[in-house]
Amino acid sequence: MLKILKYSFYDLMRSRWSYVYFAFYLSLGFVLLFLNHDLNKAIITLMNIIIVLTPLIGTIFGVMYYYNSKEFTELLLAQPIKRKTIFMGQYVGVSLSLTLSLVLGLGIPFVIYGLFKSTAIFDFSLLLFVGAFLNFIFVGLSYNIALSTDNKIKGFGYAILMWLFLAVIYDGIFLISLLMFDEYPLDSFSLVATMFNPIDLSRILILLKLDISALLGYTGAVFRSFFGTNYGMIISMLILGLWVLIPVFRMNLKLRKKDF
Repeated sequence: MLKILKYSFYDLMRSRWSYVYFAFYLSLGFVLLFLNHDLNKAIITLMNIIIVLTPLIGTIFGVMYYYNSKEFTELLLAQPIKRKTIFMGQYVGVSLSLTLSLVLGLGIPFVIYGLFKSTAIFDFSLLLFVGAFLNFIFVGLSYNIALSTDNKIKGFGYAILMWLFLAVIYDGIFLISLLMFDEYPLDSFSLVATMFNPIDLSRILILLKLDISALLGYTGAVFRSFFGTNYGMIISMLILGLWVLIPVFRMNLKLRKKDF
């Protein structure tokens, strides 16, 4: 698996799109830090971009890499190599390459700016940590979609629809539900609904860490009472971990039955 992981990692790192992805975050970091002297505002802006863009890039790269390397994968499958070894190596390689581009692209400007001398280092670390989780989650989800359909156009369509649902549509349904049933106690419902969406869960964690949950009103108070505690933070990280493990587990089940 390590050899396949290295191949997938270096293959993507040589891709010009990886450099574009890296350059985007590098320029974004420099612009936000050196044109905006408030670190908290810079981190909030980065959060709004990362929370939406990182899942989208992970989804596109995951589907694109699966379909583009399909012939090479079939060649590997003809060798005495386990299916799990091949696909897990590719999955981890794609996720690590995207995470490296994100961490270096944002990390370099913050190091030059002298972030490590500031208390904002903890907020920034959480931002990168959440971004890494989102990469692994959405690459895994996109790989599941690609494994489920051999039609490249349908695979891309389903993957983009999945991202659109979790990034936009889910929030709309959630808000409509809160408005329709505002007469009922919805504390538990709000917490559970947030955990069923990794994008929302990541956003809440960063907002609470920045201590601006008051912007969320009553819902923010509910979130702070749970996610703001050490216990809530641990549960949240475990939930994000499950969002990584469940697609991987489902991927391995699909591989056993799929006819290549």
